[in-house]
Amino acid sequence: MEVILLERVGKLGHMGDTVRVKDGYARNFLLPHGKALRATEANKKKFESQRADLEARNLEMKREAGDVASTLDGKSFVIIRQAGETGQLYGSVSARDIADAVIAAGFQVQRSQVALLHPIKTLGLHKTPIHPHPEVEAFVTINVARSQEQAERQAKGEDLNVREETSMDDLGLEVGQALAAAGPNASLAQD
Repeated sequence: MEVILLERVGKLGHMGDTVRVKDGYARNFLLPHGKALRATEANKKKFESQRADLEARNLEMKREAGDVASTLDGKSFVIIRQAGETGQLYGSVSARDIADAVIAAGFQVQRSQVALLHPIKTLGLHKTPIHPHPEVEAFVTINVARSQEQAERQAKGEDLNVREETSMDDLGLEVGQALAAAGPNASLAQD
């Protein structure tokens, strides 16, 4: 199906472009969200008559998004999650979780504006892009930690995923020393 784009759509085109897309993409996403019109002669004439208004509206939305992006860019948000010893989360942090954290901090962001390629599944600092407008991008840091105290330590640059490794020889010495300290009466139970 051929459609006329009413705004810039990533990896597809700019406003006013006539592009060919799959029917389902047009029917289920572009047309219902007001991002495109079917490329009929009547719609082409309608678009050309409204082009100046659409461009002005797009420019205004881009300016507002730029203001939001400038205040949002470089901010850090903490998300508390449970994780294993190696730093692997018992779940993941999704775009919805990030949007909720940003909204809780007082910013206006929609889940669809968080450009998360794959869910976050480890503890640590994760740089995440947010697109308040298709042509505007801001980067925020998502600090995923087990607690607020760990989040503060991570923000200072400390790596919390480092584990102390103990060899079997070290364990053997500790067990032997504990048995020796307990005395001769503390031997293992015999049959």
